[in-house]
Amino acid sequence: MLLGMDHALRLYNNPEITRREIIKAMENYKGLNWKVEPFVFNDGTSRDLVNLQGTIPVNYKGSVYNIPICIWLMDTHPDTPPICYVKPTPDMQIKMSMYVDHSGKIYLPYLHDWHRSSSDLLGLIIVMICAFGEYPPVFARPRTDSTPYPTQPSYMPMPGSCYPAYPATPTPTQYPQPQYGNTPYPQMPPTPLRPPPTPTQHYMPQASPPAVPSGNSGTITDAHIRESLMSALEHKIKQRLQEHLGQSKAELDILQHTANELTHGKAKLDAIIEKLKKEKLELERTINVLKEKDAELDKAIAEIGEQGEVDVDEAVTTTTPLYKQILNTYAEEAALEDTIYYIGEALRRGVIDLDVFLKQIRTLSRKQFMLRALMQKCRQKAGLAC
Repeated sequence: MLLGMDHALRLYNNPEITRREIIKAMENYKGLNWKVEPFVFNDGTSRDLVNLQGTIPVNYKGSVYNIPICIWLMDTHPDTPPICYVKPTPDMQIKMSMYVDHSGKIYLPYLHDWHRSSSDLLGLIIVMICAFGEYPPVFARPRTDSTPYPTQPSYMPMPGSCYPAYPATPTPTQYPQPQYGNTPYPQMPPTPLRPPPTPTQHYMPQASPPAVPSGNSGTITDAHIRESLMSALEHKIKQRLQEHLGQSKAELDILQHTANELTHGKAKLDAIIEKLKKEKLELERTINVLKEKDAELDKAIAEIGEQGEVDVDEAVTTTTPLYKQILNTYAEEAALEDTIYYIGEALRRGVIDLDVFLKQIRTLSRKQFMLRALMQKCRQKAGLAC
């Protein structure tokens, strides 16, 4: 159904707003359905428009009656107000008032003051319910066919009209009440209305007939009008309050989420600033140490420059004979490693032949092995890492 609505609204200027208002109205009033039908304007031109048709509940003298209406939505909706009609069936008659003319067209201040920022379909329907509760737009035509039951006028009482009350007369047979949609319509005893659904004008869709109130007829008092207005006003205020409450709650949730993010970000920034302060102090301490070491190096270089040439053998001394043996063994092993390298270079260049190379390498390798074993044993004795 929603896909069909999207297709029907494809030529509308504001299809999303129109679609949302139609769905909202049908969710609140189950007796309404949408259709696409041709609408004939006063100049004779016709255009396919979306309309809401069905019944709306109207509270009249303590009873709820379903009034058939049709709301045509212009293709410029919501910039242009809808065109609304009351849709009576053949056995119903329009009651003209300040809100409804002889053709069933509805005139309301809400339509006259229509504005897209403050007006919508749901608000229009609520105003209709309030106005029709004060001035019912239809009443039942009196039956002209013969009936075995006592006759009395069958109508929906209008404000300002006083009709005599008829006592309830028992009937030998009770007619079943007709069903329109899912809502049974109350009938005026003892002559119930049983209207068959018949088509109306070609641009006006058929709707279910309104209910005729049962009981004695009478006028609408100020208390009834006040109760109807108060009920409609209460419903409207509750709806607006719920909308404002939902919007405020959503804004509050967003602000709360933003505040939590800002608080978390502030904590992270404080931790980063504290870490940078510590790193700055550590860096200043390291710079001071490096400056001191640099000064010591400059002083040592100056002293060495004043002493002249340094004898390597005298500069490298050991404190114990064991350390001296380790030093000498390491130096000799390093010399043997260099010797093996240069013998390999001599073989590669053809200075010596293979037999001489193998003989010398075997001798030097054996000696190098013995030196490494001796150096490892000395390090173990000295308690050094092997």
